[in-house]
Amino acid sequence: MPPVGGDTLFANMYLAYEALSEGLRRVLDGLRAVNSSAKADVTKTREDRLAEGGAKLAADAALSAVHPVVRTHPETGRKGLYINIGHTVRFKNMTEAESAPLLNLLFEHQTKPEFTCRFNWRVGSLAFWDNRCTLHNPVNDYHGFRRVMHRVTLAGDRPH
Repeated sequence: MPPVGGDTLFANMYLAYEALSEGLRRVLDGLRAVNSSAKADVTKTREDRLAEGGAKLAADAALSAVHPVVRTHPETGRKGLYINIGHTVRFKNMTEAESAPLLNLLFEHQTKPEFTCRFNWRVGSLAFWDNRCTLHNPVNDYHGFRRVMHRVTLAGDRPH
């Protein structure tokens, strides 16, 4: 553990969605978004995992997928925002320029303090979160020190 810093911020996407106006929720419920690993050059985690598994990707290859903007959790039935500033590029069938104003509003909205908590890591800490309804943001504020963590990612389901 670094002597200071290295916390992780978590944001509840159920609460973020539920706090939106009814009109905006109706608009978002039908939208799909294009997500790309190319937007997250610093943390190409999916490419790293594929490479570790022996998969070969072209140097300029980016992984992309289209997901619903609002995801209904398969176990709880609750709706939550399912976009993030690190990967969501635009809305399907729209340009990046057309998508930017609404995406920027949503990116700012989903990380408001009332939807977030800060986890302060200590030796032996263990955290569980569900990527289907939670954003996480590791705070990189421990320059010059290492933070060693072990992560387990479970196979998920297809967003719908």
